[in-house]
Amino acid sequence: MTKPHEAADHKKRKGYSFPHEKLTAWRKAKDFTIFIYKITKYLPHSEKYGLISQLRRAAVSVASNLAEGSARTSPRDQAHFTQIAYSSLMETLCQLQIAHELGLLDEHSYAEAREKVGELAAMLNSLYSSQQRKA
Repeated sequence: MTKPHEAADHKKRKGYSFPHEKLTAWRKAKDFTIFIYKITKYLPHSEKYGLISQLRRAAVSVASNLAEGSARTSPRDQAHFTQIAYSSLMETLCQLQIAHELGLLDEHSYAEAREKVGELAAMLNSLYSSQQRKA
C-alpha cells in the first residue's frame, strides 16, 4: 500500500502540482503553520484547549484559505479568500501577542513569529492587490 507522503512524492516526480502549490505565499503560509505547531509544543499543557488550539487553527486557516482560493476561477473569488487568509494571519498575531504578554511565549520565539507574520502579510497584500487588479 502506498503511504500518503509516497503518493505526494510520486506526483511531484511526474511534474504535476496543484494550483496552491504554485503560490509562494501558500508555501510560506504552510511553513509558518509548521513553525506555529513547533513553538506551541512548549506552551503549558493547561493551554491545550485554549491558546494552543486557537493558534494552530488560525495558522492552518491561513494556508487553507490560500489553497481554497487558488482553486477558484475568478480573480474576485481568489482575492476574497486571500483577504480571509490575511484576517486569519492577524488573528494568529493577536494570539501570539497574548501568549507573549502572559509570559507563555519567550522573547526569541515571539520575535521570530512577528518577523514571519510581517513577511507573510506583505506577500498576502501583494497577492491581494494583484488579484484585485485582475478582477
